[in-house]
Amino acid sequence: MACNEGGGVIQAWLNRIGTATPVHDMHDACVEFGRGLLADERSRALFGRMAGLADIRHRYAIFAPAGSPENGAFDREGFYRRGAFPSTARRMARFATEARRLGAAAIAALDLGAERDAVTHLVVASCTGFAAPGLDFDIMRDAGLRASVERTAVGFMGCFAAVNVLKLARHIVRSEPGAVVLVVNLELCSLHLQEQWELEKMLSFLLFADGASAALVSAAPTGLALGQFSATVLPDSEGLITWQVGDSGFHMHLSGQVPGRIRRFLREHGVGLLGNRTAAEIAHWAVHAGGRSVLDAVQEGLALGPQALRHSRVVLREFGNMSSATLMFVLDRILREGGGAGDGVAMAFGPGLTVESFAFRCA
Repeated sequence: MACNEGGGVIQAWLNRIGTATPVHDMHDACVEFGRGLLADERSRALFGRMAGLADIRHRYAIFAPAGSPENGAFDREGFYRRGAFPSTARRMARFATEARRLGAAAIAALDLGAERDAVTHLVVASCTGFAAPGLDFDIMRDAGLRASVERTAVGFMGCFAAVNVLKLARHIVRSEPGAVVLVVNLELCSLHLQEQWELEKMLSFLLFADGASAALVSAAPTGLALGQFSATVLPDSEGLITWQVGDSGFHMHLSGQVPGRIRRFLREHGVGLLGNRTAAEIAHWAVHAGGRSVLDAVQEGLALGPQALRHSRVVLREFGNMSSATLMFVLDRILREGGGAGDGVAMAFGPGLTVESFAFRCA
């Protein structure tokens, strides 16, 4: 247990969060493009029905929608064109420039000001793009951080990486009480559209989006007090969510069994994830908005009230699933809207099938 010089336990705090998305709302155009690619009326009708059930109104991307699918292009510049989807190399080259812009916007929203020189550590998470020197190096330079800042890149962990970077930041602060950790989650999911026009594959069209967050974690007692972290893997589930590097971008497999497996797991083991407390003892819930069916599974598995996941549902509705950045958007809503002092639980799911969670407290 980490202690300060006076013998007390060092408490790490998530002080505040800044968020950013690209300017292009792609959701409606994405639905129309996807529907137009399906060959038969039955599939088109089912796709439209699934789009309505997704409970998403807006998703933002680095690409401007084409406005019309007649020329076979999804976006205005023709980056995605039927029969000529880009290679992984082209996608990664685009990541290098667009991620830098979006990361700068998230950090600007954080409004570092005089705290810029106080930052001692930088932790960056992304599963949608890689390079070396990479995004952590660019952020250090673009944000005007000192060259001595200790940098860590967390890659390819998927949607639950938000929990991992906060866990790492907490460990740093508890071992170095004077540390100020800048945590960045940045995902450009739109860079990994695949030319697979089967209905099941295209349902991911309805879910993923681009977004970024920047946050400060320190021992300064403001914001959310970070409590115990935990991780577990559902038995025999490693094939349910996968994320592989291919020749034409990164390929995701998201099994339709995921919500049901989460629901059953939480019914049987949820009390342990909540620190042997009941759901009624938790005032604040921050659950990764992985999709409407995932949120429904958490709500049913833990027997939560109808308003418990309101922050997660709003984020899903207004932004879609931004992979690791999504949970930070939910925590940002809790920080901004308050709701009173009390205990909270954050939870996210990803490849494995892994469940990562942590306790927090609103002061």
